[in-house]
Amino acid sequence: MTAAALSIPIAGFKDVYDVAEVDRALQELPPSANEALKSTYEKMIKAGGTRLTVKPSGVPAMESLYDELPNFAEVLDDVRKHIALCASSNDCMELPPVLLLGDPGIGKTHFGKRLSQLLSTGFGFCSMSSMTAGWVISGASSQWKNAKPGKVFDTILNGTYANPVIMVDEIDKASAESQYDPLGALYSLLERDTATEFVDEFVEIPIDASAVVWIATANDESRIPEPILNRMNVYEITPPDRDGSMRIAQSIYNDIRSNHDWGKGFPERLADAVADKVAELSPREMRRVLMNAFGNAKLAGRDEVALGDVSESRGVRKQRIGF
Repeated sequence: MTAAALSIPIAGFKDVYDVAEVDRALQELPPSANEALKSTYEKMIKAGGTRLTVKPSGVPAMESLYDELPNFAEVLDDVRKHIALCASSNDCMELPPVLLLGDPGIGKTHFGKRLSQLLSTGFGFCSMSSMTAGWVISGASSQWKNAKPGKVFDTILNGTYANPVIMVDEIDKASAESQYDPLGALYSLLERDTATEFVDEFVEIPIDASAVVWIATANDESRIPEPILNRMNVYEITPPDRDGSMRIAQSIYNDIRSNHDWGKGFPERLADAVADKVAELSPREMRRVLMNAFGNAKLAGRDEVALGDVSESRGVRKQRIGF
């Protein structure tokens, strides 16, 4: 891999749905039809059924990701392999579905967001922790009150690319108590052949979701149906070592600093003593503690985070979603 970062450029186009079929469905709607469905069809026609695809010209420089996410090295290694395969052919970007297993707050959700930034093809997020039905993924029938499309359709319709990253967070928390299987849609979506004609229950028109990059997170593998596990590459994410935790703390510090105008006044590097103390926390807690530390420094009239600015994290037990 060269020192210069290689980009993942736009390669072509992909038809994700048939506009003529959408137009026919719109014309056939009865006067009593759901207004939201009518508006969705109109939006589909206006947006057109073609989306951009990307093809890597080479393996992008990923050193910063390895440094930022030291406990995800195995996953990053496999991502590089698949990018290399696509780069050596005429194939567009394709990654197998990924399941990240690990303790809460270890950085699984953050990894998914960073991977989507690397691929630059858009990002959709589905949290399964509070869902009692599969509507979040596949939509609800337009016959239901307040029904709407699911996240897969919504991400592709409103996005620019045919191959967005879609994260299914806390997949093991999906409730199986309802008559509707919350994960039912994934059985076809995770198979490339059947995903080419995925039908959202609200829209009822097939779309090609075969290029979607799937990332799921979970704490407990035993609560995930075997057919789902069989369709994914499963990685057990362990906590980082001390050195890795310090690198993560520095990365989160940089992220907070660079994303706020007030951060410009703070130094680029977090003091080693502060990073060492923050390294005792989980990645999720690090972000919360560092954000408070920035505020404590400002209240003290300083533009540098000191050891005394790092206070105990509050409300950790109430948090369920990765940082």
